[in-house]
Amino acid sequence: MNHFAVLCLDNNPISIEQLRRELAPLSAKFDLHTADTIEDAQAALEFCLEQKQTVALVIASHHESFNGADFLIQLDKNSHTRTARKILISCGQDIQAILSAVNDGRLDHCLTKPLQDNLVHQTAQKELTTFILNNDKDNLLAYSQVLDQHRLLRAHIEQKMRSYREGFITDHHSLSDQQLAEQVTSALLDFFADQDETKALRTYSPDHLLTKEGEENQFLWFITKGQVALYKKDDIGRQREVVRHSQGNIVGGMSFVTGEPSFSTAVTLSQTEVIKLDREVFGKVMHSNMTLLPLFTNLLLRHFNRRLQRSINTKLELQKTLESLEVAHQQLIEREKMAMLGQLVSGVAHELNNPIAAILRGTDTLTSKMQHLVDVHSIEEIGLEGINVLKQGLTQRPRSTASERTIIRDTEALVNNRRIAKKLVKLGLESQTSWHAMAQRNPEQALQQLEKLEDYYLAGSTLRSINVCAGRIADMVKSLKGYARPDDERFHLSDIHEGIEDTLTIFENKLKFHSVERHYADIPAIQCLPIALQQVWTNLISNAIDAFPQQGLLTIETKQLNHDEQDWVVVSFTDNGSGIPVHVQQQMFDLNFTTKREGNFGLGIGLSVCQQIIHQHGGRIEVESEENQYTSMSVWLPCHQLAISPRSTE
Repeated sequence: MNHFAVLCLDNNPISIEQLRRELAPLSAKFDLHTADTIEDAQAALEFCLEQKQTVALVIASHHESFNGADFLIQLDKNSHTRTARKILISCGQDIQAILSAVNDGRLDHCLTKPLQDNLVHQTAQKELTTFILNNDKDNLLAYSQVLDQHRLLRAHIEQKMRSYREGFITDHHSLSDQQLAEQVTSALLDFFADQDETKALRTYSPDHLLTKEGEENQFLWFITKGQVALYKKDDIGRQREVVRHSQGNIVGGMSFVTGEPSFSTAVTLSQTEVIKLDREVFGKVMHSNMTLLPLFTNLLLRHFNRRLQRSINTKLELQKTLESLEVAHQQLIEREKMAMLGQLVSGVAHELNNPIAAILRGTDTLTSKMQHLVDVHSIEEIGLEGINVLKQGLTQRPRSTASERTIIRDTEALVNNRRIAKKLVKLGLESQTSWHAMAQRNPEQALQQLEKLEDYYLAGSTLRSINVCAGRIADMVKSLKGYARPDDERFHLSDIHEGIEDTLTIFENKLKFHSVERHYADIPAIQCLPIALQQVWTNLISNAIDAFPQQGLLTIETKQLNHDEQDWVVVSFTDNGSGIPVHVQQQMFDLNFTTKREGNFGLGIGLSVCQQIIHQHGGRIEVESEENQYTSMSVWLPCHQLAISPRSTE
């Protein structure tokens, strides 16, 4: 249980749930209580009092039949809730009375419906930050992850500085940086005017090295004139200037105080005068003048404080930059998806005509056959056999031509009549021995009976065809909707084959003049982001189609392999196209590099995005190609992976 609590009051269960979801990020430091009546809210406050839990924030709804404003105002009468911040959510009624309550200080904030996205969270964050600054000053940094980090850090620094000033530095805080530096300089120069055995007062020419990054430093340089630049190495070892110091600044202060290696390299930029102190001399100077120690301590603290502030500001700027880059990157991905979707929509729309036409033909067939099927004499004559054949037509999957020939040949050997054998196989009756006997005993009667049953089989198979076509239409729509959906899904178990088939559905118009071979292995469902993977399949299939010759062949193969003591699902897309040169293979995953032929629209980020998505899954993409022969793109996905993404499975 947290020390502080937040109470939400609203008689609308939907609004309560919305508030709970929006305030969920605060739950790490604040317990969230909800109530849909004034009585329940009072009970929640009493519970907090019993648990010695302080109420930090109360959010109440207000409308004609629910007086949340009065409930908030009454909190001032209770010592346990007097310090709580109060936010009112109004429907716009009694606005003048509400504004008056806000202006008089009885309410801290008022929001008017309809509410903008994340407005309640932002307002609650602001008010809770104010509450913590007033009520838990000793633990400000503990709330920096859920509240206003900048305000808390600034208050923490100011509080520490104020505490140190009040306890040690007395009134030196009233001095400006320049005044303080001048007093320290004057005191040091006075000290070394009488004794300077170590030659502390020095003048350096430009480009003189004071400290070197990563090396031990035993000195502190106080600049009295001139300018010094500090440099820091980046990831590739290049020196970059990070800050410049002039008169009154200190060089080497952190390493001098802590004994750690120098954080940066310090080099004079012009002729520079300094006071160079080692630890022994520094001790003598500080002990020689009791007024110098607080002055110098104040100056050193200000130096460290400026450094900390620069670090914080740099971190905040970097965070903003990273957020901007992430937004721009996501926009690029969405543009790539929509560019691809635009190419596919017209083809899918055309492809929808085929199943729709099949459904219309099927309904015509059923209309013409229905009278015969429901005729009483026909039903009496055929009996249950007709119903069974109709069910067979509904459920029987199409056989390959080779398989059907084999079954007909085997059946013909049993009935000695090829025509009867074909009809038995067509109706799914080839395994029933009673038909074998009838065919041998009276083939004409058997043929007549089978011809009557064909109408029932036709009805079943037509219904199945209508169902399949309707399913195909639904699949096409689902594929388009899934592909166009924003990529904000979470990791969950998914069938890789289903995602590939959905993707092939939206490519049917482009693939109808080419061939697709599927070699699917019995692979397990894996933890993945199915919509994100569908974007990978789309890009890889699209690239294969672009590379096709006049008669293209796309071979899709899945298998499960064990490599480096780990189980992998490998999905390969192989085309018989123009192939990819070796030098192109080395850069094809680079951002803005495209293998599309002229006239095909693309942003040049398709394969780059694919690689990022697969890396997000802990996998990799391998390329194998020979010019003018084939290209094979293999996606390796771990079978058992930890979903470490921010969108990980719950």
